[in-house]
Amino acid sequence: MEVVGKIIQVLPAQEGVGRNGNPWKVQPYVLETLDQYPRKVHFEVFGEDRIKQNPCDVDQLVTVSFDIESREFNGRWYTSIRAWRIQQGDTTQAVPGAAPAAAPVAAPQPAASPTEAAPVNMDPFDATAGEGTSDLPF
Repeated sequence: MEVVGKIIQVLPAQEGVGRNGNPWKVQPYVLETLDQYPRKVHFEVFGEDRIKQNPCDVDQLVTVSFDIESREFNGRWYTSIRAWRIQQGDTTQAVPGAAPAAAPVAAPQPAASPTEAAPVNMDPFDATAGEGTSDLPF
């Protein structure tokens, strides 16, 4: 999955040692989407090598590729969003399979010739729709 937005917060990195004795590090971020109604997304980059490969700063426009995972602990469910790639800028148009940006609105085209028939308005809620083209008495 992917999300495009602006980094609004870089939270303090967390690190520790797992049960097996291996060290781990996680860098959390907060991103705000660029939608009409922006949403905030908290995500993490796990692993020191991925953190170094994907540096982010506040106010930076990024495209985040991530996985979502939920797990249960003591009867409660926890969900995490783990980023596996962060690209600088809005790259959704270059990524195959990504959601397309809003389609551009085409400018109105003039009629090809003055003798071309005008389109008939067939809107059922328009009182003037199809005037003169119906045989109904009203």
